[in-house]
Amino acid sequence: MTVSMSDCPIPADECWNAALARDRTYDGRFVSGVLSTGIYCRPSCPARHPKRENVRFFANGAAARAAGLRACLRCSPDDVSRDERAVLSAIAAIKAAEQPLALAALAEETGYSPAHFQRVFTRATGLSPSAYGRALMAERAAQALSAEGSVTDAIYAAGYSGPSRFYEANQGRLGMAPSAWAAGGKGVAIHWASVETSLGAMLVAATDKGVCRLSFNEGREALEARFPNAKLVEGGEDFSNLLEEVIAAVEAPGDFSHIPLDVKGTVFQEAVWRELRRIPKGETRTYAELAAAVGKPKAVRAAGSANGANHVSVLIPCHRVIRTGGGLGGYAWGLDIKRKLLEKEAK
Repeated sequence: MTVSMSDCPIPADECWNAALARDRTYDGRFVSGVLSTGIYCRPSCPARHPKRENVRFFANGAAARAAGLRACLRCSPDDVSRDERAVLSAIAAIKAAEQPLALAALAEETGYSPAHFQRVFTRATGLSPSAYGRALMAERAAQALSAEGSVTDAIYAAGYSGPSRFYEANQGRLGMAPSAWAAGGKGVAIHWASVETSLGAMLVAATDKGVCRLSFNEGREALEARFPNAKLVEGGEDFSNLLEEVIAAVEAPGDFSHIPLDVKGTVFQEAVWRELRRIPKGETRTYAELAAAVGKPKAVRAAGSANGANHVSVLIPCHRVIRTGGGLGGYAWGLDIKRKLLEKEAK
């Protein structure tokens, strides 16, 4: 049987080790194709292990079938596993609920112990059930606040018991007050500056919560488009100290986790951005590895889109993500800047 190279997003050695260990945590993330028998299996399949040279790894059953393989009758790799059903059921319950659901209630609904269900859910989504619920509520609130209507109505519609709970839950997350978010930054002062760096002209902007924009070869008009009703202030004494830290982070990349940020995205985008900040200086990850890191190995394209939606370049180091095979991939500010950033960090 002739089988082309698989499209599995997980490194082959990692897949092989998971299959040897029959690690259930990898079920749903890839399938093992056995060329000598013509079948494909879950990583946790209890069948005897084949020889390594007869195995290829695929992102899913569809890819394995396209290569001429058939599903294993023993482990049924195309069936939705109990863990997957439990997570999908919990997500549906969280989305349908008007108020946050307790972990014990979700676990009882799925037949798991609370501790085990928490592990299963976190492994699948990258967030605990409670964090997923909070992020979903905050996302709903942000969407509602971006539309016309009462701020208070939007807060209640998102599932919060009252405005105080919304402010408490989102302190330091949205940065701006909800009313300002709804009105394009109305009443908020955003300090900004455009400075020359070794990478070219760099735009830096920040609210009193943290950096909300870092880009290259842009000017004030970019901020006016994003925050049309904000008060844009060029420079400022307090802002100058933050600006110096940002310039240092760009010119001599190191640990810049102490620099505060004021960013907002969807639940998935923010999960991707957290993973980006975990990539050590001098290292890179592929788009497939990034998707796997947030618990969504099949969402490679979505991970790339979330990577590109990053508002604060360098501080959320989207430049550290490259294509499988070593190609640089894309970069909003040009591949020349991406290449220079990677060269700086490699030294």
